[in-house]
Amino acid sequence: MPTVCPADGGMPQPLRTDIGVHVPTVPLKLPYNPALDGLRAVAIVLVMLSHAHVPLFGGAFFGVDLFFVLSGYLITSLLLIEVGNTERIDFWRFYRRRFFRLMPALLAFLAVYCLVAPLLWPDEPDWYMDALVSALYLADYGIAFFDLPNSLLHMWSLSVEEHFYLVWPLVLLVLVRRTPRGQIWCRIFGLFLLAWAWRVYWVAQDQAFYEIFFRFDTRATGLLAGSLLAALVIERPAWFERARQNVHHGLWLVLLVPVLMALDWDNMQVMTWAMTVVELAAVIVLVAVLPRQGLVYDMLNQPLLIKLGQLSYGVYLWHYPVYRALRAHMDWPAVVLLGSAISIGLAALSFNTVERWARTQRDRAPQRGLQHTSA
Repeated sequence: MPTVCPADGGMPQPLRTDIGVHVPTVPLKLPYNPALDGLRAVAIVLVMLSHAHVPLFGGAFFGVDLFFVLSGYLITSLLLIEVGNTERIDFWRFYRRRFFRLMPALLAFLAVYCLVAPLLWPDEPDWYMDALVSALYLADYGIAFFDLPNSLLHMWSLSVEEHFYLVWPLVLLVLVRRTPRGQIWCRIFGLFLLAWAWRVYWVAQDQAFYEIFFRFDTRATGLLAGSLLAALVIERPAWFERARQNVHHGLWLVLLVPVLMALDWDNMQVMTWAMTVVELAAVIVLVAVLPRQGLVYDMLNQPLLIKLGQLSYGVYLWHYPVYRALRAHMDWPAVVLLGSAISIGLAALSFNTVERWARTQRDRAPQRGLQHTSA
């Protein structure tokens, strides 16, 4: 995960451009912030505890919202800085990098799943359809309306992120070109409010919980919250600078997140306000770690957390079917211990083979814009 802070840990100085956005003077390769990998690790642990059916962690699906905020921050930071330095977005390069970042590991996982699933779940006939829907990044709407994929339910979040990657670069470029200098954050904040209102509208229509929970259009708030933070860090309005200096007061909000995990899966409060609290807490944590100093940064900047964060994509892919197979025969403590060991092992194998090759292919393109090693 990148940060737009310079190597000395301070905030970047703004650079005015003719396209209406303040852009910091940062190196072409964004500095690495290990605490963001640590936050990725926290997110994946929460998701794993939820899928292992650990008592008191039924609401740990909020870990996905941490991923969404992180992704929105990362992608929007890269895009805004690219626009500021080149006055354009290299769409081909962006989508090519997204493809090699996500697709090879996903296809490897799905290939193994298609081989193993008939042996583990012989009574379920939809293995190959589930894999196809997942590979096409249609799982979010597929689960919400068609119960597909049935055995790869965790694929919905990857579909949500992929839909964001498809539409956001163009939307952001239009916003930049039609927005007064220093006001991109206002427009993104407006989109965040619209996305929140859209989700609450469907809650008010008494739509089923799962039909709201899984869809890109009703789950875009986390991605937009991260995008809003990226614009604020780059444009640096005066009120945000004051808030950043006092971010330690907002860290108390983070303590609400464990309490929210007591909410049941189908509790509509998740959709109205609880999810928003988690997204705001994630934003506050990000603000706290961007200077690369302080207590929160030190807590997340731990070797084991960093390594797990680097493997988090592979762990996310592999853990759900592993846990699902083990849950049929074991209690949750054994599922957590054995399932986590298997999932992390498979993720490490993927990271050092398929994903290593994919990173080489991704970085082979001409370096016309900005990049980061984990982007």
